[in-house]
Amino acid sequence: MLSAGWLVLIVLLAVLLTSWNTFTATRLDRLHARVDAAQAALDAQLVRRVAAMRHAVEAGCTARSDLSGADKVRYEAIAQFALTATGSERQSAENEVGRVVSDLCAGQHGLTTAAAAELRESAARVLIARRFYNDAVRDTRALRTQRMARLLHLAGQRAMPQFFDIDDTLPAEESVSPANPEPWTESVSMQEPMPSEQTASPKKGGQ
Repeated sequence: MLSAGWLVLIVLLAVLLTSWNTFTATRLDRLHARVDAAQAALDAQLVRRVAAMRHAVEAGCTARSDLSGADKVRYEAIAQFALTATGSERQSAENEVGRVVSDLCAGQHGLTTAAAAELRESAARVLIARRFYNDAVRDTRALRTQRMARLLHLAGQRAMPQFFDIDDTLPAEESVSPANPEPWTESVSMQEPMPSEQTASPKKGGQ
């Protein structure tokens, strides 16, 4: 028979293993919930960027923009594909949207300032949302790939979360040169003498 010391040790190890399993399983549940919330936020921002792109194209076609009818049709097809794409096609579709946003913000189509600002804001929101999502995926994958978590199948039947890799580079700001420079920026024709050049004439003493 086992001695009392061995029994206590076995019970202690069982308690520690059970506690670790419970803690890890709970943490995995929270991480998966975090991934789901981050994915929902990312999806919302991607849809918002598509909506901003459509609004900019519509505003451009009715204002002073030089967008052609072919451009409008092509941009609408890209927007529709981004809204319906799934799986691996989703990343390719969102990369196309990102290129359109950068092209529209480059200042070559004469968009209004408000439309360009809306595009840049939506692109910035996508960048932030994607970082939050990928951070959640990284933490979840790091815990799920641990040996004990894999051996005990603590993640259950959940699929391994995947990173969302797209080019979310923010559109460059349009450089605008002032048409009418301020008067004070013009060069002055007459320069004031330097203090070293201002010499005082010596007074002549009385004869």
